[in-house]
Amino acid sequence: MNKRKFIFLMLCLPLIAFITGCRDDDGFADVDGQNPTLSLETEQIRTAAGRQFTIKGTATDRDGIATIRLKCIELYLDKTINVIEIYEKPLETYALNFNFNSQPNEIGERFTVEVTVTDVGGRSVSQEVLITMDGDFENPSFTVSPDRTVTVLMKSETKFNLSFTAADDRALDYVIIDIPGIAGFDNRREEADGKRSFAFSEKIILPNETGVYEVTITAVDREGNETAVNSTVSVSEMPDFTKMYLADVATIGELNSDVFGVPVRIERTGAYQYKANYYCREAGTEIFFLPQKSDFSPICFGLDPEDATRLTDDPEKAEPIVLDQAGVYYEITFDIKESTYETGTYTVDEAVDPIPHAYGSNSLDTWNDGGTWLQEFYFGYMTGNPGEVRRFTQDKTNPHLFCLDDPLYLEAGTVMNFVIHNWHSNGWWNYCTWRVDNSEEPEIFGYYGKEAMYTNPAWTKPDQVGDNWAKPTVNVTGNYTLIFDAHLERAKLVPAN
Repeated sequence: MNKRKFIFLMLCLPLIAFITGCRDDDGFADVDGQNPTLSLETEQIRTAAGRQFTIKGTATDRDGIATIRLKCIELYLDKTINVIEIYEKPLETYALNFNFNSQPNEIGERFTVEVTVTDVGGRSVSQEVLITMDGDFENPSFTVSPDRTVTVLMKSETKFNLSFTAADDRALDYVIIDIPGIAGFDNRREEADGKRSFAFSEKIILPNETGVYEVTITAVDREGNETAVNSTVSVSEMPDFTKMYLADVATIGELNSDVFGVPVRIERTGAYQYKANYYCREAGTEIFFLPQKSDFSPICFGLDPEDATRLTDDPEKAEPIVLDQAGVYYEITFDIKESTYETGTYTVDEAVDPIPHAYGSNSLDTWNDGGTWLQEFYFGYMTGNPGEVRRFTQDKTNPHLFCLDDPLYLEAGTVMNFVIHNWHSNGWWNYCTWRVDNSEEPEIFGYYGKEAMYTNPAWTKPDQVGDNWAKPTVNVTGNYTLIFDAHLERAKLVPAN
């Protein structure tokens, strides 16, 4: 080796050594050899069990970011974001945007997530994010509120009992009641004091003359989330109500705890005249008739305490009509203008329904050829197709009565979508099925498609529904029992016992 090459080599050795010393094990060269930096958007995130939360921030490092690790043992969170693997190279800047879903049954209240950024040289920096389960994301709700339209009868003292219950999953702040034209209710504020539920009931004296009043009730929680309900209150003489209901419950809470079906819609037969058919399971059942669904006030038809052969409309005086026979159907006709009523009964054997076969029998003739392929006949709760039906149990005393033995667990805000339908392994549609009069507020579960040759010929009721699936909204999370009467074409979804 000549002298010049030797001198050149000796001069390059320090440089080669320097370059070699500034690379990590993966071959990425250090630039400044400094620790990474991490800037998180917030040090605390408020969330709730079962909800998603997002950790955001910016990580920087001139040498290059290799990984970002998020760890919280209590939340079963241990996630490493391998930047090099994702981008095929380290990044000098990384925008962290990490989503994580907590468990719906999470009972803990406070958690710490450690966020660690590591660069290509193995240097790291960590920061902590506090996760608390005290977030408020839901609007308040009304578990009890006036009907959208309410009629108050003119009397010597015309009065309207305003009742409602507001609820929130966290904390209510206040409620505003606004009834323009009524003294004391011009944006009246009622403090809820952070409670989860706030009940209000007050008798309002209205002018003794025909009139219409708009009622707006607004519930606001501690986070400023709000919900409003509206009602139109009309003052008049006794109207000819287009709808009437039978109430077999004792409290306002029971009137409003159902998803649908309570109180029971009954039939209007003529001007001021109505007919109620009702299956009485227990002797001593007490009933009233109501033109509004959510309250026993302002009008409640019951027995006049001064003359039990007549009806009164005053909720403060009305006594219940007592049904003293169990296991029979009652038929009650009444006239609200004449205040008269008549009561009769008929047996479950005399009652008729449109069911084409004995429930549970092997008589579902798939090909309509007398028996090439017979399947068990049953029906129940269907949200998808005839091959996926939750079977009803038939009542042992009343063959027209059915229910789901296993309650439905439903969360608040859920919009249901179902019909009552026959089961069939091959997806045979509308062999035996019931639809509803109004999807959002179902009151009648009418037999659908009675032109089919499979219908029980003894069933002669007129069609009352179209091809409408039931789509009510659940107000309160809980377990609910579905009960269906094929003779009455009525169903109800009520809290499970």
